[in-house]
Amino acid sequence: MLHRIVLVGFMGAGKSSVGRALASQLSWRFEDLDEVVVKRSGRTIETWFRDMGEDAFRAEEDAVAQELLGEIRLVLASGGGWATRPRRLTELPPGTVSIWLDVDADEAVRRIEADSVLRPLLDGPEPQEEARRLLDSRRDAYDSADVRVDTNGRSVEDVTSRILEILENAGTRIEAE
Repeated sequence: MLHRIVLVGFMGAGKSSVGRALASQLSWRFEDLDEVVVKRSGRTIETWFRDMGEDAFRAEEDAVAQELLGEIRLVLASGGGWATRPRRLTELPPGTVSIWLDVDADEAVRRIEADSVLRPLLDGPEPQEEARRLLDSRRDAYDSADVRVDTNGRSVEDVTSRILEILENAGTRIEAE
């Protein structure tokens, strides 16, 4: 029985947008891990990285994720780096499916530039080169997800439909209200 879905992937892959749409389709709750960390701590991600460092942010992110993953009927959009920490995808609770929303670096940067959210890891003179380097370093971690869905050039609706189709074709029984 499927109780929760965790969306992983690079920044700009569509985790939040697809997560909201997927949760709506399933009549489940949606949570964006980054948004929950920011709301609970009162610190922006930029502030976490600048004042406390990435490791402190990742530790807080992990604590919040562990709490949320104890719930059922949940779609969780992880942060772009969440899946890169050891055992994050291999030790998910039973009844959880992880889905990698795959996006290439150029598409990710185009999407990010259209967004108003500051991305500390790409805040430099060469964001596309940094995105390529960072995505290459994370690819193996993302590839540990149960399912991979290409989001390049696809709408939120298309990606959401593809995920639901994959789950249905796998014969996945989904926890209903």
